[in-house]
Amino acid sequence: MRVIGTAGHVDHGKSTLINRLTGINPDRLKEEQERSMSIELGFAWFELPDGEEVGIVDVPGHRDFIENMLAGIGGIDAVLFVVAADEGVMPQTREHLAILDLLQIPAGVVALTKTDLIKEPEWMDLVEADLAETLSGTVLEDAPIIRVSARTGEGIPALIQALNNVLADRPHRPDLGRPRLPVDRVFTLPGFGTIVTGTLQDGQLFVGDSVSVLPQGVDGRVRGLQTHKQTEENARPGSRTAVNISGVSVDQINRGDVITHPGDYQTSKMLDVWCTLLPDADAPLKHNTTVKFFLGAAEVMARVRLLGLHELKPGQDGFLQLMLQRPVVALRQDRFILRRPSPPATIAGGQVVDPHPKRRHRRFDQNRLEALEQLLVGTPEDILIQTAQKMGAAPLNLLIEESGLESEPARDAADQLISQGQLIELAGRQLVIKKETLHHHTRMILDDLANFHKDYPLRPGMPRERLKSQSGLSANLFDALVRLLADKKQIVDEGSQLRLKEHEVEFSETQQKKITTLLDQFDAQPYTPPSVKQTIAAIGEELLSALVATGQLVQINDDVVLQPHVFHEMRTTVVDHIQEHGSISLAELRDKFDTSRKYAVAVLEYLDQTGVTVRRGDIRTLSRKNSA
Repeated sequence: MRVIGTAGHVDHGKSTLINRLTGINPDRLKEEQERSMSIELGFAWFELPDGEEVGIVDVPGHRDFIENMLAGIGGIDAVLFVVAADEGVMPQTREHLAILDLLQIPAGVVALTKTDLIKEPEWMDLVEADLAETLSGTVLEDAPIIRVSARTGEGIPALIQALNNVLADRPHRPDLGRPRLPVDRVFTLPGFGTIVTGTLQDGQLFVGDSVSVLPQGVDGRVRGLQTHKQTEENARPGSRTAVNISGVSVDQINRGDVITHPGDYQTSKMLDVWCTLLPDADAPLKHNTTVKFFLGAAEVMARVRLLGLHELKPGQDGFLQLMLQRPVVALRQDRFILRRPSPPATIAGGQVVDPHPKRRHRRFDQNRLEALEQLLVGTPEDILIQTAQKMGAAPLNLLIEESGLESEPARDAADQLISQGQLIELAGRQLVIKKETLHHHTRMILDDLANFHKDYPLRPGMPRERLKSQSGLSANLFDALVRLLADKKQIVDEGSQLRLKEHEVEFSETQQKKITTLLDQFDAQPYTPPSVKQTIAAIGEELLSALVATGQLVQINDDVVLQPHVFHEMRTTVVDHIQEHGSISLAELRDKFDTSRKYAVAVLEYLDQTGVTVRRGDIRTLSRKNSA
């Protein structure tokens, strides 16, 4: 699941274009529709040509609502950058582009809209050339420019295909096993209670999960989940998600709060960051300046402490320590924006380097500056974790080799990560895997088994090879995960099939009546019981398979099934007779049990196939291993 965000100057046709793409009007407020201008965030969705459904966050373009725009633009996978052909590049075009640059939005498509209003081709060429020059040197430098008209539909298919191509080149959001959902909207519905929306990051949410609302620390439970108005049992990373939370009132949650699993994240009121002041900022950034800090959907007033600099000049980079008025949830490498409160303007942005500094730093502490430099590049632990994320699961020596680190510090870092539980050893220390990756894979295996039991309740387990193929994991990793889950008593490994520990085949009252009637017939004529065909006619193929799988019947061949105690009796008789007389014939077995030739042949051939007997002409003798 991916999310596209719009950006661009007010009245350049973002909402109209989304309506054309999706059939959904993202302007949900009456005031927005009356003014034909987005004030709050709007949401829509549609299906790409490759079949993937994507969400769209429509953000306001007017300068008065830039801060609303920032609440939605940070969690997107690509941007739909909108510029009207009749006006070209405008002030908010440049400000939105600067924000995209500071946030390092990874990909995008540029829509040159309202082309139906332009009658002179030369004008279109001039606007597009000016636009290309504006985009030069930014994250959208190589983005395709598509000429479109939302009114006539001209260029819409090409725009959709361009969005498809851009997203096809981007990886899906990783599932790190630690979901966090920055809240960009909170409301209540009669009969449901509190509902929040946002773009889910870093993990999955499941109905029934316990959650915390940070920074308040209020706890609740996921009552329901929706993605694109479809009810879901779980929400995946990168999806636009609505979460119905029980146990939390609507006045206990605000935009910018984060929904997480309890204990997964810590909040912080101090952040060490690497910051870039925009080249066109009208003044240097000075020590102790008050700014507005934007991270995810959060907006917090902050005081800037410059580290290693007397001032940060336009176009210059540097380390800052931000002292926040209230706590936020931040991770290393999260991107942020700084705005000047008055007059309001976007002035800077960058990335979080240390989300939990231990103290307020001395401004020109060289040791701390060197430590921040190292954190910006990445500690050995950071690099190993990132390499493990990329490799999935690997032998430790290969992980170290792939990381590019020197052997000794890399092994020290690996030992530290293993002791902290961030890297997990599997298969007798043959493999190491990131904790969150392990959580993701084991959750997938357990979910696949649960779904199989739900679809096939009469089967005792899922075929091992089917589950392995469905998981897409390597044989070594799959086997290691199965051993781990079996050791934890979460699954039962029965060799050729696997099942959840709590799964048992249970028959309905109607099914049990059919089974009882059938087994009465087997009791009445144990050595000439109903055939496979007759059994299927009586109870159905699925129930027959369940009886065989649970050991209530033994299938001898395609046409013969016996009760286990009857088959055991016949097998024992064959072995005892051969040991006493040296051999047994078909006629002798038939006469001993007053059965027909069909059943005697089936039993003897089954004993041949399973290595109990050996056929020699018209008689059977014991195999070597059974005669010893």
